[in-house]
Amino acid sequence: MTRIADRTVLFADLRGSTALFETLGNAEATSVVTHVINALAGPVSSYEGQLVKTLGDGLMAVFDDPVPAVQAAMLMHDVLEGMVHRGSERGASSGLRALRLQVGMARGEVVEMRGDCFGDAVNVAARLLDHAGDNETLITVEVLQGLPLDLRGRFRSLDRLVLRGRAEPVQVHVMGGRRGAFADVPVTQFSGDIGAAISEPDGLRLVWGGTNKVFASQQAPVVLGRSPQASFSVDDGRVSRSHARVDWHSGSFQITDLSYNGTYVRFADGEIVSLRRGSCTLHGSGTIGLGGSPTDPGSACVSFDVLRFADTQPQVPLELR
Repeated sequence: MTRIADRTVLFADLRGSTALFETLGNAEATSVVTHVINALAGPVSSYEGQLVKTLGDGLMAVFDDPVPAVQAAMLMHDVLEGMVHRGSERGASSGLRALRLQVGMARGEVVEMRGDCFGDAVNVAARLLDHAGDNETLITVEVLQGLPLDLRGRFRSLDRLVLRGRAEPVQVHVMGGRRGAFADVPVTQFSGDIGAAISEPDGLRLVWGGTNKVFASQQAPVVLGRSPQASFSVDDGRVSRSHARVDWHSGSFQITDLSYNGTYVRFADGEIVSLRRGSCTLHGSGTIGLGGSPTDPGSACVSFDVLRFADTQPQVPLELR
């Protein structure tokens, strides 16, 4: 029977499972991934959601309301963190310790048919995973509007993102306070206490080939990738469609790797930060290697400059002139 109803759709994707197959072999890695996905499905039933299907190293679920969906996502992150921590204590492989979770949620009219769900909200929730960093939960504004004030306070705006295969951009928010991306990177690789001595930056200049664009903080997030719809398009075979995302957060530009091949940041002093689904703060000037280190002559390298009015006036991106 076909049914049309308003639902909150949740997609969860487990990252890092490839390393398990390399270190454990196909049979054992499959068993581990299946065990993890089954554990992540537990919060769905705990918050009265419906598990629609598992997707290899991910799952899809629907909820009647946004609140239990968000609560389930929060519990999923805690469940995975607990499993990884216990695995580390027992000497589990580095592959297990590298497992990370991405969650995307959208709300809207859904067609339920033959045990599956279809509709724009389903497509949007799935596509949000392209823009999620490790241990991040992304939600649309429709989900946010269904949350009480205390839960809304857990999210910050990423503004409007262009999703693959969708003409209209989507207003997206990211859950803050998760452990993972920023917590694991030493402060010395960031601006550290630089922000206390220097005013907030006014813009970010990105240069690749003949493309030279300056983005003001209000234009973040900026997606770097091979897709023509990316904010800063880099047409190179080693670059993912949505390879990295630059956010404006706490008065600084922060870059998050979204790719399989990795993102590398080389600062002016020569320090190279390797981001494998992680994040760091951009400061000064340097080079962003997409899919390879900036020291590799074959990698696609984007030059960056964090700008202040004392140095230069931010310009409107070329395509908007």
